Amino acid sequence: MNDMLYFYIMKIPHNTEEARNIQLRLRGKVKIVPLRKRPEFIAGVDAAFSEDKVIAAACLYTYPELMHVEDAYAIADITFPYIPGLLSFREGPAIIKAIGNLNKKPDLILFDGQGIAHPSGMGIAAHIGVLLNIPSIGCAKSRLVGDYSGPGNRKGRKTELRYHHKIIGTVLRTRDNVKPLFISPGHLIDMKDSVEVVLKCIGKYRVPEPIRSADSLTGKLKKEMPY
Repeated sequence: MNDMLYFYIMKIPHNTEEARNIQLRLRGKVKIVPLRKRPEFIAGVDAAFSEDKVIAAACLYTYPELMHVEDAYAIADITFPYIPGLLSFREGPAIIKAIGNLNKKPDLILFDGQGIAHPSGMGIAAHIGVLLNIPSIGCAKSRLVGDYSGPGNRKGRKTELRYHHKIIGTVLRTRDNVKPLFISPGHLIDMKDSVEVVLKCIGKYRVPEPIRSADSLTGKLKKEMPY
């Protein structure tokens, strides 16, 4: 376990200022670069909440065949309050544990959330991508920050998402005539490769199949909770 990851898991921020300082340290380590190699295994992750617990799931698939390999999950106590812009501290520890419970380490992780398309440039995909040093992509259903014009209605149409005069993501139509997704790189991948990977992970639905599986698993686990 690297020092930064150990620090993150073992040390829970006591206040907003401390969390933002950790976030700032992590932001300095984000690398938006082309993929070094094509991934063979991709994980989709998602988190849900039940009372005082956070439920995280990780679903592993082959890439680009999208053959399901395995699922893993983790249930943990909520240790950080709901604060916009700092949700990674609330979900992150459980997500990291779920990924760690996979028998096979993923080459890339898809997140149901933001990458660098975030007020601080540190959405959940960037945050955990840096901690695990694994390429990561944010696949959000809605915009958090930035301006854009709508892409065309056909699958694969896209436009730029801009914030403070910088391109922070891609507004991508993943299916004909459905709402677009907001794609942003998290770590160790760039905009172009992020879009390519997401499109290859689309099945019958708008959301990449690995993320859909993780969402389904967290929903199932939540229903099985004893309260």
